[in-house]
Amino acid sequence: IIKQLGLELFPLIDKQHTDVFLFASQIFENVDLDPFIRSLAIQLISIYGLEKQNLKAVLNLFEKAAQDESWELRECSAGFIRKLIRKFPEEMKTWYFKLSKSENALLRRFSSESIRPVADNKWFLKEPDFCFSVLENLYFESDPYPRSSVGNSLSDWARHDKEKVFEIVEKLVNNKNKNSYWIAYRACRNLVKNEPFRVMDLLNVDEYTYKKAIYKRKDLK
Repeated sequence: IIKQLGLELFPLIDKQHTDVFLFASQIFENVDLDPFIRSLAIQLISIYGLEKQNLKAVLNLFEKAAQDESWELRECSAGFIRKLIRKFPEEMKTWYFKLSKSENALLRRFSSESIRPVADNKWFLKEPDFCFSVLENLYFESDPYPRSSVGNSLSDWARHDKEKVFEIVEKLVNNKNKNSYWIAYRACRNLVKNEPFRVMDLLNVDEYTYKKAIYKRKDLK
């Protein structure tokens, strides 16, 4: 609803010769407003970035949104940034590298969550280097919030390129680091459904558990 509402509102506001960026920024900066109203402002800002080619100002506000205390706003901003990645891949890659190395866990989480291979990011399937070059900066992540996002992102990728994810899982296990191993384990939650022995061999375990699903080597034929 917010996404579509933004698409409808932007041309109406722009047609009135109103400064869309200033209008949306003032709404976003008002922390007393409902987070979904502020998320609408972020959607308007993302469209502004596309239409007016003013990326620097837009990214400054997205960086604020990525650190906001509102979960709803953080999630919406992770979705609305995706159209800008495709439009400005080189500039965005530089920005994503900065976020993925930030001291702020929320920014690191944003850098992973917003590049998951979901519908808006389908072009990544033909150009996966953007994603994996960013995720590589997070393979030793110690904070649970961004670390979960990295594992989930790799798990999503397993549906599209399982061999690439198997390769990454092996690399993560060989890091001999508990956080890398945790990500590797999480990345296998889809792979284990069809290739449980291969997963368990890579992870050096006889049992793989994710939520209510349990795969035991001794029970599998």
